[in-house]
Amino acid sequence: MLTVLDFTKNNVIATKAQGNLTEADIQKIHPLIHNIVNRGQKVRWYFEMENFSGWKFNAFWKDLKMDLSHADDYEKIAMVGDKKWQDWITQFMKPFTNADIRYFDREQKEEAKEWINQ
Repeated sequence: MLTVLDFTKNNVIATKAQGNLTEADIQKIHPLIHNIVNRGQKVRWYFEMENFSGWKFNAFWKDLKMDLSHADDYEKIAMVGDKKWQDWITQFMKPFTNADIRYFDREQKEEAKEWINQ
């Protein structure tokens, strides 16, 4: 499940992922991305993971296609979660965007929020 967090504003999209993400979850953020890009801004995405276990295959494919179509539209991505995801998810995302991607432990949530808003 993907929840849009309350500090989503301007060009910052803030989400919290729990369990497996589905295609419906991915569709939640498409309008947010398009609104930012249509205003001529770059997306800054705060992506918090709690008990996150990944994507269902069809959602993963949709997400991959979305990332490819918006590769130049991201400025920063803050990944917040358990250490087990750090290397995998950060390395996975690098080929699909030129954004500055940083990983933060769950205890560093406030630092991640400050960084994404700078």
